[in-house]
Amino acid sequence: MLDEFFAFLKTMAFSQMMLGNIFMIAIAGVLIYVAVKKDAEPLLLIPIAFGIILSNIPPVATGILNPPQTFPDGRFIPGGFMYYIKKGLDLGIYPPLIFLGIGALTDFSFMLSYPITIFLGGAAQIGIFVTFLLARAFGFTLKQAASIGIIGGADGPTSIYISTKFAPELLSIIAIAAYSYIALIPILQPPVSKLLTTRKERLIRMKAPRKVSKTEKIVFSIITTLVTALLVPQSLTLVGPLMFGNLLREVGNVKRLVEAASKYILDTTTILLCLSVGASARADVFLTPQSLLVFGMGAFAFVSALASGILFAKLLNLFLKDKINPLIGAAGVSAVPDSARVAQKIAQEEDPTNFILMHAMSPNVAGVIGSAVAAGVFLAIFGR
Repeated sequence: MLDEFFAFLKTMAFSQMMLGNIFMIAIAGVLIYVAVKKDAEPLLLIPIAFGIILSNIPPVATGILNPPQTFPDGRFIPGGFMYYIKKGLDLGIYPPLIFLGIGALTDFSFMLSYPITIFLGGAAQIGIFVTFLLARAFGFTLKQAASIGIIGGADGPTSIYISTKFAPELLSIIAIAAYSYIALIPILQPPVSKLLTTRKERLIRMKAPRKVSKTEKIVFSIITTLVTALLVPQSLTLVGPLMFGNLLREVGNVKRLVEAASKYILDTTTILLCLSVGASARADVFLTPQSLLVFGMGAFAFVSALASGILFAKLLNLFLKDKINPLIGAAGVSAVPDSARVAQKIAQEEDPTNFILMHAMSPNVAGVIGSAVAAGVFLAIFGR
């Protein structure tokens, strides 16, 4: 009986736990606290945090992340549960499905009613390319630098998609950085916006958006898909599902498909994606000087993207008769709709009767397309 007891003790994970594993589990606890107590992106942070916990209990003990094994005598041992869940992440399946759901939820009529604000969504992507150059200066490879730069788009699925293709070794830190900064939008966006705008600019009122017809919205989905496929075909994996989901929304007679895409597929895929991201954040991968540098550059990418959108709006105002409130330029990052809501909140601090939310949604949804196109450009240049 004593031998069996000691054999049982050896199966426990306590003896295999390292200080790094304990530290990562503590980080997961902080993420759960922030998600629950501060209500900061709980749909994303809670499954990511739980994935971190799963991956930092030694896999030798749990087998949850173990790959399948085939022995010379023909015996086959299937892989662990999370090994198969992570395959959707490793193979790049989850991000396009996320884009399908986002497309089914997104109303592009604000963007179509103010076409000039599309350029604000494009300008915010400058942060991606500036950070790419910075990462190269720090010695990262071209593919690693491209993966880090995409954090500036504030688009978690796109960051993950590029990382799986270019820098799987940085996947966990890039994904967690991207989603962390998205959660910090209410903290990061206001000081950047106020620093780069005057009170007079924050008080600018914009005319009401025009009504966009159903036909315009349907044609937009199809034309955007075709133009993207012809100009930047590598981005079609993301833009295609986005526009398909939006087409389902706008045609009006496939409500079951819209509900499936925007609710069941999106929610299920979000759980699986975030669990997989968390499960990639093992202590031996995450706790390195390189990872901390990536996290720092992610902050730079995000702030420079916010600044680029605001400054470009100020530049446009030099030539426009009907001025743009520069606050909506910060909404050019693709964190829909959080960054647009923050822009609205800042504007109402100056004038409670000034409503710019609908105008801010235009560069916001344009940023979703912009980050996907930026990813396609990187794939086209460095994907060979």
